[in-house]
Amino acid sequence: MIERPGVLEKTGIPDGEDAEFPFSIADFHDLAQILRNDTGISLEQSKMPMVYARLAKRLRIAGLRDFRKYRKFIATSEGADERRHMARALTTNTTSFFREAHHFRHLRQNVLPPLIAAARDGARMRIWSAGCSSGEEPYSIALTLLSMAPDAAQLDIKILATDIDTDILQKARNGIYSNSALAPVNEEFRQARFLPVGFVDGEEHWRIDPQVQGLVAFKTANLIAAWPMKGPFQVIFCRNTVIYFDDQMRRLIWTKMATLLSPGAHLYIGHSERIPAENEAFSPAGVTVYCHQAESSAAEPEMSEVRGGADAGS
Repeated sequence: MIERPGVLEKTGIPDGEDAEFPFSIADFHDLAQILRNDTGISLEQSKMPMVYARLAKRLRIAGLRDFRKYRKFIATSEGADERRHMARALTTNTTSFFREAHHFRHLRQNVLPPLIAAARDGARMRIWSAGCSSGEEPYSIALTLLSMAPDAAQLDIKILATDIDTDILQKARNGIYSNSALAPVNEEFRQARFLPVGFVDGEEHWRIDPQVQGLVAFKTANLIAAWPMKGPFQVIFCRNTVIYFDDQMRRLIWTKMATLLSPGAHLYIGHSERIPAENEAFSPAGVTVYCHQAESSAAEPEMSEVRGGADAGS
């Protein structure tokens, strides 16, 4: 691709004297590689305007005048915090309560009844919400559980909720949501499980009940780094989290998750995601629902082989 003064070809990004911050194609590719190494997210060059728009604010905060200096700064130990800010800025945290409702119907009708019965007989139940964002997904799982097993807090049941973004995890731990965020939650759940906390900017907000929060443990985890959890899990939700990964990275994630699932456990993925048919550890069990076929004997895959050996961010 040929660069010319004024505008980068096919990007719409001002360059040179016309830009607030000079941003070259080399800058973009370098930043995209850092993001991939740290998070697994792959950015096509068509995302160049989005990268410029989201990081321009970070350059102002850092007091830097161009992206060349910015990319050099985040490669240093002094720029480690800014590197994490960059990853947050380029990550989309979109979620909602009971998103993809068919998953929660499947969970309620097909998966939870035998797991709850086993838990009442002393068995352990573990559910993982990977890429939990601001907490709506794991809390939706907890609400579903409590609607079926009001005694869940007295049983050996726990939901692990993880995300790479420490800021969004703190929001999830706080468990405070607006009226508009709670629109998908039915009135029965709202009355029983949310406490009013007042108005913010004219909109009423609610705090999720401590009994619901008590079922969920929030932890920081990077899907392309070493995982802090050991399993086994009976259910994993990993929805719209690896959609921005390339095919090779996605295959590694699904293979690694298989090593943490019990035989017969279920994996829920995003509406536009699929597990390749050649992955014999999973068989389809519904719309974007998969059942783990057997205990995996394969060694845990090495993420470094697709990350170029670079250390992943936390």
